Amino acid sequence: MHKQLIVYHLGKPIEIVIRNYKFSDIEGMIAIQRESFPPPFPSELWWNETQLREHITRFPEGALCAEMDGRLIGSMTALLVSEKLLEGVHTWEAVTDSGYIRNHDPDGSTLYVVDLCVIPEMRKAGIGKWLMQSMYEVVIHLRLKRLLGGGRMPGYHRYSESVSAEEYLTGITSGLYNDPVISFLLRCGRLPVGVAQHYLEDEESCGYAALMEWKNPFIHE
Repeated sequence: MHKQLIVYHLGKPIEIVIRNYKFSDIEGMIAIQRESFPPPFPSELWWNETQLREHITRFPEGALCAEMDGRLIGSMTALLVSEKLLEGVHTWEAVTDSGYIRNHDPDGSTLYVVDLCVIPEMRKAGIGKWLMQSMYEVVIHLRLKRLLGGGRMPGYHRYSESVSAEEYLTGITSGLYNDPVISFLLRCGRLPVGVAQHYLEDEESCGYAALMEWKNPFIHE
């Protein structure tokens, strides 16, 4: 993939490129994580070179980055998984092989989101939404059934003593609550299909995640 776009940042048009990241981008990919998750966030949880090499080698179509003036400003990574792997309850760690995607299934029908990240200074420019749109295009290009992924619910901790995670998710879709991550995913066209408990270690989400889906509109079951 390689496409040029104009986005608006601080009211000014800026040209960006969305493309597949490659081996020469590894340091830039780690820099995105460094800027987005500064200390006290543990650096060992940033992408490492081994993980990134696995992404590029095993499934380059699912390794996307956004570039501005030669600088990487965002990225999104996904792998293909089978429906069998998604049966029952799953965690981010299990379905993504802890981010290494060595369980990538070339015959899988679901494009599963591993990560989406945009550097803080560019988060109001719509980069994340364009990366998501680009992954939808991957779904269509590869004739896959859908895109799926677990979205953090960072606002849930404020309501966890009074409502369940499922009720909180329903409240977001009905307009009762606003959640920075789930509301963003809804604006990107994804729809909730369930809630996963113990999905990831995240105090703000109380360990929960909303499973958010986008179906390929050109494939009808």
